[in-house]
Amino acid sequence: MAPSNPSEPRLPLDRVLVADFSRILAGPLVTQTLSELGATVIKIEHPDGGDDTRQWGPPFWGDTASYFSAINKGKRSIALDLKAPEDSAIARELVAQADVLVENFRPGVLDRLGFGYEEVSTTNPGLVYCSITGFGSDGPGAELPGVDLIIQAMSGWMQVTGQPDGPPTKVGMALADVTAGLNATIGLLAALHDRNQTGAGRHVTVSLFESSLAGLVNLASGFLLTGSDHRRAGNRHPSIAPYEPIMASDRPFVIAAVNDQLFVRTCDVIDRPDLTVDERFATNPDRRRNVDELIAELEASFRIRTAEEWITALREAGVPVGPINSIAEAFTLADDLGLAMVDEDDTGFRGVRSPIRFEGESPATVDPPPDLDADGSEIRRALESGRPLIEWLQSDGPAS
Repeated sequence: MAPSNPSEPRLPLDRVLVADFSRILAGPLVTQTLSELGATVIKIEHPDGGDDTRQWGPPFWGDTASYFSAINKGKRSIALDLKAPEDSAIARELVAQADVLVENFRPGVLDRLGFGYEEVSTTNPGLVYCSITGFGSDGPGAELPGVDLIIQAMSGWMQVTGQPDGPPTKVGMALADVTAGLNATIGLLAALHDRNQTGAGRHVTVSLFESSLAGLVNLASGFLLTGSDHRRAGNRHPSIAPYEPIMASDRPFVIAAVNDQLFVRTCDVIDRPDLTVDERFATNPDRRRNVDELIAELEASFRIRTAEEWITALREAGVPVGPINSIAEAFTLADDLGLAMVDEDDTGFRGVRSPIRFEGESPATVDPPPDLDADGSEIRRALESGRPLIEWLQSDGPAS
């Protein structure tokens, strides 16, 4: 990683040192976010292959799976076997200087290795220690595997995803991991803020299962308040209509008329004012109760023109609509909108830029993910020098 550039705006987590004991997705997403916000992140990997996701392919970028590249940009790597006394001592020195430690081992594993919160916080009381688990740190679920697919199934997500007459379906990406990672990042940043007030660290714990239950949002409140146990409704919203794909003459597009006024505007655009006075569609609850009839009426009108024509006309009327894009089309759209969501370096490595902006600007471009143990020698030299590790790493070497 290049040294800090004085000409670049200072990022909020500049001079924060992160010991990243995590792997797979949720934990590495947390630490990559911290890196994008300016932290120096040291990824601790086992010498035998490192993080499993280095080989989770295809597709691959060189010898490394693109999966790994998605959540490990801007980090440094050191290979350490925590069961080996010499390597364990190096990790202990690193943790003693760290501001943050992130881990997603099964509960109890790091305690047995001497890196549990109770032990490391005695030598580093200001450490913010973040543990991500599958089903909690204690209790009957502590030993259950925290795999995204398993979480999506057991949290109810799969039961509410997919077509009504189709099988339960997982979300197209590892959203349970992503949700837990974002929750962990929020908790960790809150603990860092608290440390700035008190000087004391905190133990932040987040589970994928709890994050997924919270992620049910309105479906969870519907169950808790009314007993409604939502089932698969395809692309339809359980409470709003029309809020789904609509077929035009050439292809479907999506429409989200989330209130009565937007429904009236939709009907004006398609020249169907009769629908606004039809008692089946007069209010949103009426439309939701009669959604099959509503969509049949709307599609009879929408099928006479192309999706692009309808999107243009509806947007001019202020109705939320959009095309159903491929991933490639989505990135093209980002470019068209001037959002600059792609980083690219001299080697041709391309990654998604952080969506977080300060004063309208994205954080500085971060480096590609590291090779396994790419920074091991330098980190060892830095620890042996007696100089603060963060100073050594940010200046790229010993003091001149």
